Amino acid sequence: MSNQYRHFKDSIFSQFARIGRATGSPKRLELLDLLCQAPQAVEVLAEKASLSVANASRHLSVLSAARLVEAEKQGRFVVYRIADEAVCVFLGGLRRLAEDRLAEVEQVTRRFLEGRAGMEPIDRGALLERVRKGIATVLDVRPGDEYRAGHIPGAISVPLKELEAHLKELPADREIVAYCRGPYCVLAVQAVETLNTNGFKAVRLDDGVGEWRKRGFLVEVGDATE
Repeated sequence: MSNQYRHFKDSIFSQFARIGRATGSPKRLELLDLLCQAPQAVEVLAEKASLSVANASRHLSVLSAARLVEAEKQGRFVVYRIADEAVCVFLGGLRRLAEDRLAEVEQVTRRFLEGRAGMEPIDRGALLERVRKGIATVLDVRPGDEYRAGHIPGAISVPLKELEAHLKELPADREIVAYCRGPYCVLAVQAVETLNTNGFKAVRLDDGVGEWRKRGFLVEVGDATE
């Protein structure tokens, strides 16, 4: 292969590798996952990802250099957003590839969920149908900013941190389905444990809004339906 062709190949794959280097960190992948829920300030992202603001900023700078996220100054805060929906598609594809190729993904998940009330295998199709028909009370236990950016139609916003304060407002005679950011989000796991401990019949829907959209179902943004 002549030098000009070799140079082209080396150059183009070096550009592809920029994405690999930028996403080659568990925390940066988590930050992308959070930003696929909604645009968020650095301070908010840092708290959700259990990072210092300084570390979160450094990770976000790497993602920004690879053109995966964009930043905007809003008053005293810097708010980040996903640069393109293709980033979330890429993240979903990476997750599915890991699920298919790495047995450890299933093993880690099984060990975490094993023995937890409300986490037993359920008829996923039947649960989705109950949620779609409004037969169950659906709780979105993500923070309010993520709920407003997009949620399952009819879902009630009860952030996990506020759940115990709102227990008396929930129907005790109706199944409650809690969901958050997808199959590896733990907010819904904690919510179901809290609900079951307090006498409710609660189960976890491991779909998040991203999975809901992929199924072709409607998603509400604020008070409107898209």
